[in-house]
Amino acid sequence: MTRQYFGTDGIRGTVGQPPITPDFVLRLAHAVGRVLRRTEERPTVLIGKDTRISGYMLESALESGFNSAGVDVMLLGPLPTPGVAYLTRAQRASLGVVISASHNAYPDNGIKFFSAQGTKLSDAWELAVEAALAEPPVWVDSASLGKARRLDDAAGRYIEFCKSTFPQDLTLKGLKIVVDAAHGAAYQVAPKVFHELGAEVLSIGCAPDGLNINHEVGATHPDALVRAVRANRADYGIALDGDADRLQIVDATGRLYNGDELLYLMAADRMGRDEHVPGVVGTLMTNMAVEVALQAKGVKFVRAKVGDRYVLEELARHHWVLGGEGSGHLLALDRHTTGDGLVSALQVLQACVRSGRTLAQLLADITLYPQVLLNVRLAPGQDWKANRLLAETTQAVEQQLGSSGRVLIRASGTEPLLRVMVEARDAQVASSCAQRLADAARAG
Repeated sequence: MTRQYFGTDGIRGTVGQPPITPDFVLRLAHAVGRVLRRTEERPTVLIGKDTRISGYMLESALESGFNSAGVDVMLLGPLPTPGVAYLTRAQRASLGVVISASHNAYPDNGIKFFSAQGTKLSDAWELAVEAALAEPPVWVDSASLGKARRLDDAAGRYIEFCKSTFPQDLTLKGLKIVVDAAHGAAYQVAPKVFHELGAEVLSIGCAPDGLNINHEVGATHPDALVRAVRANRADYGIALDGDADRLQIVDATGRLYNGDELLYLMAADRMGRDEHVPGVVGTLMTNMAVEVALQAKGVKFVRAKVGDRYVLEELARHHWVLGGEGSGHLLALDRHTTGDGLVSALQVLQACVRSGRTLAQLLADITLYPQVLLNVRLAPGQDWKANRLLAETTQAVEQQLGSSGRVLIRASGTEPLLRVMVEARDAQVASSCAQRLADAARAG
């Protein structure tokens, strides 16, 4: 079976258009509740959300749907996605639910779920929910209806968890850090985490109004953070996205470091402390320089499909703990069960504090390869895989690049576009090869 509603990260869309409507979300919660009750008599679910104005409406719909199926609800209020995952596990809840569309603008929203262990749920579970959605609702009797209550100290509990992932013998005293929470779910907790570990904290993107989430701030718009770090002569800048599972970092010079570089740093730091790092998982888009640098240190590198869900699957398959994406989704599974922007930032900062070196110094032995990405619009029904000219050109380009570059051609999952990406040590070579491939794709 194929999934009708669930994508790679829950269910997401534009508010007011199916499936992100209050009537569907109520039905969804009811269906999830019925699935939960097949194995548990009185389940409890936690519901957290980001700062979008639509969160109020969807939260009420979820609460009603769960209660109608005989499921108790604990409301967490605005809290980062990884905070919901942590509290689901800590509270021994049956399920965690997050209302968020991550890095999207405020007109979008979504629903995603975490297991009792704080992990992503299986395809089989999502298919079971979709099957239950196709069935008529079965309301429990009044005596069996679920109840709802609020966990008032949810933010405080998550703050303490984040701090617990930072070494006890280290402090952030003496550091000035700009924190940009994208006017999103971490607007309260992020500044407090760094402040309570000793840093002088300056906050931007921490004044949500329901409509400004991710608007010209946060991990997807880091220019605001770069300007703030330079203007305030800060040591570091930390940018999160709307639900705080994505991270970008800026150093004192205003240089931005993406997830590929930070993933390499996390692995190299552990190795420098004599920890065994058997392997690291990236994605098809991870810069080749990371792969080359890790392999030079004797660390295996595996590429997953784009999406933290697939990175997690590869980590589980290999029994490794470190993985991530250039977008800033970083996973350290010995620290948390899911990607966490705050926990990842603390992993990077502890490497800097412990070594007494800057980010630039720690990453001096890795230089990202120039990467050129071109989009080629496809005609309706066009089968790019049957394009013989493109296949021949791809083979020729790969032979030209040899071990000093790579080619990635893939169809967009959301638009009629073919994405042509070339990496090479030389920027001009990457550009000319990408153009050759794009021309071949259009000619076919």
